[in-house]
Amino acid sequence: MDELAIDPNRMQNPPHNPSELKRVLEAVLLSAQQPLSLLDLKKVFVEEIGSDVLRVLLDQLREEWNGRPVELLQLASGWRFRTRVEYLPYLERLNPERPPKYSRAVLETLAIIAYRQPVTRGDIEDIRGVTVATQIIKVLEERGWVDVVGHRDTPGRPALLATTKKFLDDLGLRSVTELPPLEMMNQSLELADAQQQTP
Repeated sequence: MDELAIDPNRMQNPPHNPSELKRVLEAVLLSAQQPLSLLDLKKVFVEEIGSDVLRVLLDQLREEWNGRPVELLQLASGWRFRTRVEYLPYLERLNPERPPKYSRAVLETLAIIAYRQPVTRGDIEDIRGVTVATQIIKVLEERGWVDVVGHRDTPGRPALLATTKKFLDDLGLRSVTELPPLEMMNQSLELADAQQQTP
């Protein structure tokens, strides 16, 4: 028999005690590319594990990682490990690729959608006082931050836009209620505008 082949009779018994269950969760979450929902995490175990037990184990695991360079976060679409913000400058030295910079119009449009959702393109134009270019909405949709969630029951049935779980995940949030106050967004937009004008 090939030494590398796995003998199913020799496979470890499924974990039964909380400590073993927690280690399995830790391994799964550390290797995951995307946030994992409670439903995803339940699929890992052969035996039925209740959502309440899973939440307790995840909270304990989060506490165990407290104070370490990586943290366990609950996001809109599930749980994931993420490097703490204070260590990001070191990681950027290994991967100096910069994220795309967005125009003030794109950021303003995203902020309006995030804080007033669901909104139509007409709503955004009324708030901004200017026409919203199709390309702006397209950029946000391609990034996966905005999606059409329905249509307003008015003539023309305009599309209603709202932010996605990916948007919340990318910001490290569980829901839109965790967005920073609107005043902070205005300051961020002013800072982004000033940085774009600097040569």
